[in-house]
Amino acid sequence: MKNQPQPLSIGYSPCPNDTFIFYALVHGQIDSSPVLFNQPLLEDVETLNLWALEKRLDITKLSFHALGHVIDDYCVLPAGAALGRGCGPLLVAREMIDPDDLGKLRVAIPGRYTTAALLFRLFQPEYTIEPVEMRFDTIMEAVRQGRVDAGVIIHESRFTYGDFGLVCLQDLGQWWENSTGHPIPLGCIAAKRNLGARRIELISSAIRESVQWGFDHPGKSGDYIRCHAQELDAEVVRSHIDLYVNDYSIDLGDDGREAVAHFIKMGRDTGTLPVSDTDLWC
Repeated sequence: MKNQPQPLSIGYSPCPNDTFIFYALVHGQIDSSPVLFNQPLLEDVETLNLWALEKRLDITKLSFHALGHVIDDYCVLPAGAALGRGCGPLLVAREMIDPDDLGKLRVAIPGRYTTAALLFRLFQPEYTIEPVEMRFDTIMEAVRQGRVDAGVIIHESRFTYGDFGLVCLQDLGQWWENSTGHPIPLGCIAAKRNLGARRIELISSAIRESVQWGFDHPGKSGDYIRCHAQELDAEVVRSHIDLYVNDYSIDLGDDGREAVAHFIKMGRDTGTLPVSDTDLWC
């Protein structure tokens, strides 16, 4: 009897865009039988980034920043990405600050390997103080309390920072779009290269079907999404999904691939990302 392939380990974040994308896949709403998956692990994206450095998971959500550090071991799947326009990280503070003064201030970032961290570095190349690393969902309170002077916020925080009495100093995604003309590449689903081309193709196909199922069955994944979301307000959750899950999540396409390649190149040009000749794509 032919040996069955071992189930694959998989991890993604508890944020609404990821739980929306993977709901159908992990709840048996699509036929993913050609590829077997273990119970998914839901963790903060920076935890997943750090696990990728350890090569812990077979399939994982990754910040595109982290991808640049693990590209020899992981490749980008064409489905499941978070990429678009008007959806980038925000730099916030208690009051307006001249960007020229940021170099003297303590700025929180949601993890060393997040795309937000690299975007801030690209936006402020002269910033020499070591940023303060925090979980993404603790940054706004830290800024409000004055434990840091400013913070780079991501995910649902984009919709709620005003509730904390904070102001936006810079939309880093808008800065990227204005500077490069590309949509901002935030995160991707990556697979270990040693899984082989055929299995990777089946994985990508399953994720693409899961995204499409979510689009075709709006509201069916609501309970699953809400039970993992940091922000429970239904309008915020819906806005989050509408912003971060789009056509690029079904397939990056040429436009998306160009944006990702440009982001990685800029990271390498600044010395933040290691240089590699390995192809980004699966």
